[in-house]
Amino acid sequence: MLPEEIAVALDALRGRRPDVQIDLRWHASATSTMDLAAALAAAGASHGVTVCADEQSAGRGRRGREWQSPAGAGLYFSMVARPSLVSASLPLLTLAAGVGVREGIRAATGLAADLKWPNDVIIGRRKLVGILAEGLSLGTLEQAVIIGVGVNLQPAAYPPDVAARATSLEGELGRAIDRGTVLSEVLAGLWDAMAALERSRGGILQAWRAASPSAFGTRVEWDMKHGITAGIDDGGALLVSTADGVERIIAGELQWHL
Repeated sequence: MLPEEIAVALDALRGRRPDVQIDLRWHASATSTMDLAAALAAAGASHGVTVCADEQSAGRGRRGREWQSPAGAGLYFSMVARPSLVSASLPLLTLAAGVGVREGIRAATGLAADLKWPNDVIIGRRKLVGILAEGLSLGTLEQAVIIGVGVNLQPAAYPPDVAARATSLEGELGRAIDRGTVLSEVLAGLWDAMAALERSRGGILQAWRAASPSAFGTRVEWDMKHGITAGIDDGGALLVSTADGVERIIAGELQWHL
């Protein structure tokens, strides 16, 4: 059964946005919403089926890292997306998810966060939201992308040893928030961003670039190299200016000097 504040917020969303076809599956506790959503997708779940948990015992982020998921301190959910064969690009879907989540947070709280390539929503230098996109059967008619989102609602969402590089909505706003409102607005933002990407990548790229000051003029290091960020290309790759020219980074671990 859905918690009351979430049920109320989703009912309100359906009332004003009947086009947003979110089918939310709630769990008081789960191992990983990514794994549960992937299993549903493999069984034929449609676009918009979303698994949300009050806590996760094995939540994960990029490159298999653990994502702290204590009960009641964050929003932890994964959405099944069914992109067309044309738009099923994981880099672009990740950027679109960032645009959607950022817009949802702004709509719910008024807080204008920034985006950091490839998948973080940040305030200043500290992470507020992590996003993960994993593809299933890409290039086939059964393809799906699982978009996982972890939103820090309270400082308890992350351990003290990462407090210097993490933040939360309540910590930034200095007040309690309604997690149902945040969840419903973020889901609506994701839905709209996925639809926008299906229409044209141009709008998503423009919105992402406008929300990511660190993608331009920031020093980064990777694989014994270093350079200055020079934006993203139309495929979603990060461009970095180095002494040897401009490098195109699709994936990997970067150290950012924000």
